[in-house]
Amino acid sequence: MRPIIGITSSYAPESDSQALPSAYVRAIESAGGLPFIIPAGIARELVDDVLNSIDGLLLSGGVDIDPQIFGEDPHQRLGTISPERDFIEIPLTEAALKRGLPLLAICRGIQVLNVAAGGTLIQDIPSQVPGAIKHRQEAPRWLGTHAVTIEAGSKVASLLGTTRLSVNTYHHQSVKEVAPGFRLSAEAPDGIIEAIESARADRFAVGVQWHPETMFERVPVFAGLFRGLAEAAATGRRDDQIDGARGVWPRAPGLPESSGG
Repeated sequence: MRPIIGITSSYAPESDSQALPSAYVRAIESAGGLPFIIPAGIARELVDDVLNSIDGLLLSGGVDIDPQIFGEDPHQRLGTISPERDFIEIPLTEAALKRGLPLLAICRGIQVLNVAAGGTLIQDIPSQVPGAIKHRQEAPRWLGTHAVTIEAGSKVASLLGTTRLSVNTYHHQSVKEVAPGFRLSAEAPDGIIEAIESARADRFAVGVQWHPETMFERVPVFAGLFRGLAEAAATGRRDDQIDGARGVWPRAPGLPESSGG
């Protein structure tokens, strides 16, 4: 059975609707996972139920994070925020990290991961980082437009099989102070942090600032991030099966026993 990967979604208040680009779904499917979309705005009390239902977590991209969460007032160039997403994604990430659930975070996701783990963000790169390169490209989404240098020996380098590559870029915020328990994994030429990962070798908690889900079909190296997540989730699932009662994966609360043959 494929490992179940929960993917966070965006919320559009004007239409009271959820949204998730299909590229995330394709990336997880191609890596051997089963996508499970997590709605924005659900009650915090459901965090444990959500995590009991999945084997891995993918934090998707989206709008800015409310800076009050990491102890700052809003910068003049702060963009749109989504309280509905912040309200569920921060505690969801905190709980996932506490459990050691395999986690991959993309664009906004790396920022959620860093803040949930106790780090901070640059609220607006163009006005706060002198000499910064362009981090909001106007090229096709599958095209890499700036280089990143990846730390040799890092999990990110292992997943991608390289220490330098070109990535796409669609952000004006980024990681500032890396959260305790995490390490810097990749940087842009201007010093902007492009990837972080858990400092624990036995944990899969990786965040990247670019969008590998829109690149992996044309540049296969990026598929390594999704394969790594799916493989870590599958390993965790097997370990829980071995440790669990009767050697079966624990069901979400309230689900009946299967009577099928």
